[in-house]
Amino acid sequence: MGLLAVNNVLTVENLQCIRGERTLFESLSFHVASGKLLYVQGDNGSGKTTLLRTISGLSQPQDGQISWNSEAIQSLAEDYTGQVLYIGHLAGIKEDLTAVENLQFAATLAGNNVSREQAIAALTQVNIARCADLPTRVLSQGQKRRVALARLWLQDNPLWVLDEPFTALDVEAIKMLTQHIETFVTSGGIVVFTSHQEPVFDSKIMQRLRLD
Repeated sequence: MGLLAVNNVLTVENLQCIRGERTLFESLSFHVASGKLLYVQGDNGSGKTTLLRTISGLSQPQDGQISWNSEAIQSLAEDYTGQVLYIGHLAGIKEDLTAVENLQFAATLAGNNVSREQAIAALTQVNIARCADLPTRVLSQGQKRRVALARLWLQDNPLWVLDEPFTALDVEAIKMLTQHIETFVTSGGIVVFTSHQEPVFDSKIMQRLRLD
């Protein structure tokens, strides 16, 4: 993974998000700069997924502003969303496509081209290359999660937003993913993530945010 730009800053100011008639959070402010990751904590229903989707530009807040390098993400539009790699809590893959086809499809949506060889190399990194040509509907939940996470070895977006990335992974896979995220962050990337499992990251690069 090459060196990324080291001067990016994600800023959230006075953010309010409402679901139905319930306010999930309000007056939420923080910033995350290159070389840092933000661990978002909170009970179920506290708004963690809503926050991550809002940061990714997939949902709109009731109030407040999210900025990327001091410019509102609404103004940046596709120039911002092209900087973000979002992987949700669900695998988010098309079950009629093979693992390779899913990676190529995701890359195309992001405006990139991924060859079969590159896709297989990424699947090898997550130890799922043996399933490269199987339709993903026949894979286990853990295998589907690995296919989705293989995108992290293919796309160099400077901001990764990851909702429960360690779900359905075994101990070795969690260790592998942790190391890869740390490499990305220490190369200048930014990561915002949630996890029900206490992550093991260097305290020098990890910030925490608790949603109540």
